[in-house]
Amino acid sequence: MSELRKTLNEYLAVRRALGFKLKAQGRLLHSFVDFVELQRASFITRSLALRWAMDSPAGQPAYWASRLGLVRRFAEYRSSADPRTEVPPLGLLPHSY
Repeated sequence: MSELRKTLNEYLAVRRALGFKLKAQGRLLHSFVDFVELQRASFITRSLALRWAMDSPAGQPAYWASRLGLVRRFAEYRSSADPRTEVPPLGLLPHSY
């Protein structure tokens, strides 16, 4: 298991302990880590986050922004352990419903 996947499992456990369900969000974040691992990357970059967020069957800008928001929160958590982590800036995909 990669270090990024271990961190994701820890992140989800912490958030769930705080009362968040994170069912669909957890599946999406696991999908993101799968994507990162397929790219043979060991840390989160803005480019990877943006490519993953926009590579969705829904294809709607608001959905892309939602997916990127999930990654942004996870990247913020991960950046405390891995300084190479790039947190996508707010407003990178500024669309809403």
